[in-house]
Amino acid sequence: MTSDSRLKTSDLKRCSWCGTDPLYMEYHDKEWGKTVHDDKVFFEFLTLEAAQAGLSWITILRRRENYKKAFAGFDVKKVAAFNDADKERLLNDEGIIRNRLKISSAIRNAQLFIEIQKEFGSFDKYLYSFMPHGKPITSYTGPHVSTPESDAIAKDMKKRGFKFFGTTICYAFMQATGMVNDHIPDCSFR
Repeated sequence: MTSDSRLKTSDLKRCSWCGTDPLYMEYHDKEWGKTVHDDKVFFEFLTLEAAQAGLSWITILRRRENYKKAFAGFDVKKVAAFNDADKERLLNDEGIIRNRLKISSAIRNAQLFIEIQKEFGSFDKYLYSFMPHGKPITSYTGPHVSTPESDAIAKDMKKRGFKFFGTTICYAFMQATGMVNDHIPDCSFR
């Protein structure tokens, strides 16, 4: 392939939601919709998506590195062991969303995440137990805010005690981690 025949970045088609913000475009191009089976990445997105509740995703994306530092590199065992001093540290951290309920839920969600890992062998196995044939959904059926799968996962997680993870947040989590591929059909990154 010659340099003349290569696609320029400007020639690539993207899903419209990422707009022209370079951070959003990079996230869209390199991460969003890519299938994940790594529990550490699942915990990162569980924490970030819960923090996003009521806010825009770009708000959280811009603070992602701060969250990584504040939440021990998304080490679920370390976060599960956070104590009251850690909560106060997080409440004073201007690099993250300083919401007491969200911070407390992130710690409790970490503890529950570990319980699921013990029960199922991994959080990945737990999540994919809700998916048709244990596989990601790759056929595009249009934009959604929830699906029967996100309803079922969110309902089960709520029953287990997870907070800030309703069906809409669950569906966004599924999109982010490639459990469902919602890139529009003509997106160059599908």
